[in-house]
Amino acid sequence: MRSELRNRGVPDSVIDDAVLILSELLSNSYRHARPLECEHIRASWRHESTGEVTVSVTDGGGPTRPRPSTPSVTARGGRGLTIITSLCRDWGVHDTDVSGAVTVWAVLPATGG
Repeated sequence: MRSELRNRGVPDSVIDDAVLILSELLSNSYRHARPLECEHIRASWRHESTGEVTVSVTDGGGPTRPRPSTPSVTARGGRGLTIITSLCRDWGVHDTDVSGAVTVWAVLPATGG
């Protein structure tokens, strides 16, 4: 993703945020959701003509909906979606199809968070 976005002229600050968001979304998917039927998780990204970058991860869904939490200061996790919220313009969850697949997406502004 980094090299593709760099080749498209995306600013390094936006690329760094996109890579962090992708990492958080993949980690959340691995930890909290099932894989898709093919035993995979799908990651994708798109660079819009406006300069915005959309990052998304699709998995087989899990027992709960992704939402930011408020972990204690000593908690070892639970900050991923809060970090994503601080970096992106918008994010959300989309039920993809009847198989239970879920896509979590985040849109980064053209100038970075």
